Amino acid sequence: MATATEVNILEAQQREPGNKNAARRVRAAGKVPAVVYGAGKGTAVVSVDPRQVLRILKSESGHNTIFDLALGSDREKAMIVDWQFEPIKGKLLHIDLLRIAMDKKLTVTVPILLKGEPEGVKTQGGILEQLLREVELECLPADIPKSIEVDVSHLVFGVDVRVKDLAHGDKLKFLTDEDRMVAHITTVKEEVVATPEAVADAAATPAEPEVIKKGKQEAEGEEGEAKPEGKAEKSEKKEKK
Repeated sequence: MATATEVNILEAQQREPGNKNAARRVRAAGKVPAVVYGAGKGTAVVSVDPRQVLRILKSESGHNTIFDLALGSDREKAMIVDWQFEPIKGKLLHIDLLRIAMDKKLTVTVPILLKGEPEGVKTQGGILEQLLREVELECLPADIPKSIEVDVSHLVFGVDVRVKDLAHGDKLKFLTDEDRMVAHITTVKEEVVATPEAVADAAATPAEPEVIKKGKQEAEGEEGEAKPEGKAEKSEKKEKK
């Protein structure tokens, strides 16, 4: 895992704005095109080292990491707010960087980590299902948590954990609906397999369903005769095809 020093700085170089060809030239030089905006300043187009970006994204705090963006002699706090990978080769194509004012609150998404073995799994044969894996919250940059942990050891059938049950202090304000379910105990759906006896019984059943099916076809045929226009319309469509 990357060290704190490695993820706390991202070096950027000014680049000339341009079209897709200009972006390709940046990537050919081993860099990734990026834009920087926010904090009441204008947008800047820069290039960054993809290895530094990946170290940040793969760190413990991930894209919520606050780091120093070094552009020439200037340094300012920033974070990664959007990134794009090439779908086939998986190469980093572009990132968006947001300047951070440490005294202003941000809206971020934080992962939810389940802790403990549920009682419903140990004693009731159920399985733990996590329905919500991250929560949106508002806080100051310095207060962004790496994750929100929740103890699920008490969960049994009929008991669940919702957003309102997640522990947090006054520094965090949850924006996700408080009634959203996070996790609960559910059962394994068993696949019904037909037994040889059931197959034999089905084969021995009188052919009454076939008579009913035939009668239905005859009724449909009569209905078709009663509506020749509809039938002709179908014929015309077939001829057109």
